[in-house]
Amino acid sequence: MSMDTHAASTATSLGGARGAWLARGAQVLLGLWLFVCALAVMKAGAKELAPSLEGSVFTDTAASTLGFGWLGAMLVMSGSPIAASALAFLDGGVVSTVQAFTMLTGSRLGASFVVLTVAVIYAVRSSAQRDGVTSVRYAPLSIGIFALIMTAVVYVPALAIGVPLLSTGAIDPVTPSTPVTMVDFIDTVTAPVVDNVEAIVPGALLFVAGLGILLVALKIFDRCVPDASGAAGLEEHTDWRSRKWIMFGLGSLVALVTMSVAVALTVLVPLVAKGHLRRRHALPYIMGANIMTLGDTLMAALIIGHEDAPRVVMAELIATSTITLVLLAFFYRPLTEAVVWATDSLLKSKTRLAAFVCALFCIPVSLVIAF
Repeated sequence: MSMDTHAASTATSLGGARGAWLARGAQVLLGLWLFVCALAVMKAGAKELAPSLEGSVFTDTAASTLGFGWLGAMLVMSGSPIAASALAFLDGGVVSTVQAFTMLTGSRLGASFVVLTVAVIYAVRSSAQRDGVTSVRYAPLSIGIFALIMTAVVYVPALAIGVPLLSTGAIDPVTPSTPVTMVDFIDTVTAPVVDNVEAIVPGALLFVAGLGILLVALKIFDRCVPDASGAAGLEEHTDWRSRKWIMFGLGSLVALVTMSVAVALTVLVPLVAKGHLRRRHALPYIMGANIMTLGDTLMAALIIGHEDAPRVVMAELIATSTITLVLLAFFYRPLTEAVVWATDSLLKSKTRLAAFVCALFCIPVSLVIAF
């Protein structure tokens, strides 16, 4: 009788696990469909916005689009929608190839802001739970600052590599192109959605509607990712966390699977705060995540179908990968010490930290206005 009960219990648990995986798979398919539809709506919206945005203060120079992408990513608390916007604007003729590249760079610079925001919330909650113990407060904040500094260290110099790659056409032989059959299939699948949205939403707001659909799609993808608390098993390991290439690979894998650098990096906040991971060990993880987050952007470029969209993403991918690998191979120790020192300096004073956060907004705004 007990064996029958055990067998029944096992069958029930297997059935529940199978059902959970099926539900998660359905969510992934729904998110993917919404992702494709969102890009199609954004393409239509970009064409509507072209007369207003073309040559405006937001898109008149490469520096303006850099600031535009940076500020936009911070405001929507995600880099992927703004990266997709850059490609949609390119397809709509709002920006040039180089401007799309700088806007994509800006989206990555602003994407890490969400990590700092989560870190601040986590730090406030931790300090409240621990009667104001300040040692807990600084650990999560360190990761937020680390993410912002490391993104800038890689992506700002990448401008000097990526722009020439685009201008000379050197990356054309390694740039994938969208198959015609894929373009036709996507147009067929998304046309009813685009037509219905256009019938409801005024032309000026069509792009915003597409952006909203994209945020919903990304939220669905986020729900499919296991809870960060499941990673607490890192505490059981004591050696591999200090190996830069393993951590680099782990960060790349997590960003590739989650299709979100915000998710991949936010996971670090509780792990570092609870002592499962030393903050200096997170640097190569951050660098890997910052590269592989371009995976969903490359997919978006292929879906949009503009011939230059994949070139923009490939230029960013090659430039950031080159700088990252050089830094990891030859300058990892001094880079780590410099980032740790800079972070500690900012955390020593509330005034410095406030000035740092203020600069995160002032720099992109000045790029938009002054250049």
